[in-house]
Amino acid sequence: MTMLEYMILPFKRYADFKGRSLRIEYWGFALLNFIVFAVILAISMALGLSFGAFQQLEQGGDPSALFGAGFFVLVGLAGLYSLAVFIPSIAVAVRRFHDRDMSGWWYLGFIVLGVIPLIGWIATIASFVITCLPGTPGPNRFGMDPRDPTGAEVFA
Repeated sequence: MTMLEYMILPFKRYADFKGRSLRIEYWGFALLNFIVFAVILAISMALGLSFGAFQQLEQGGDPSALFGAGFFVLVGLAGLYSLAVFIPSIAVAVRRFHDRDMSGWWYLGFIVLGVIPLIGWIATIASFVITCLPGTPGPNRFGMDPRDPTGAEVFA
């Protein structure tokens, strides 16, 4: 599979919380989201949203200067895309945890811990490390190894 196929695979497995996902699928999807949000920001800045408007607002400027076409493009496109990727993002993260032979409930635990000051930083770092680690080799309780789905049958 190519990188692009891995990037869009979470959309194909939209609400599939079963099975396992490779690191390349998880991080490819994260890269796709980063690129899309960067493009949305670039479009909105081209249409008139500028960081200068935020600075003027902080200095007591006119708040209506912020609400130009760029602001509404940013909010509208980013909001729609966020809604579109909400469930696939959770699903691919849960499958990534499954690849490490961890329940998807761990992901919810990290999200809840993430809102607690100081502990949230530790939980975020722990979740990041877990998603970076390789999956368990061979089959586990969540399914076959996505890197080698036939390897377990050869030695059985």
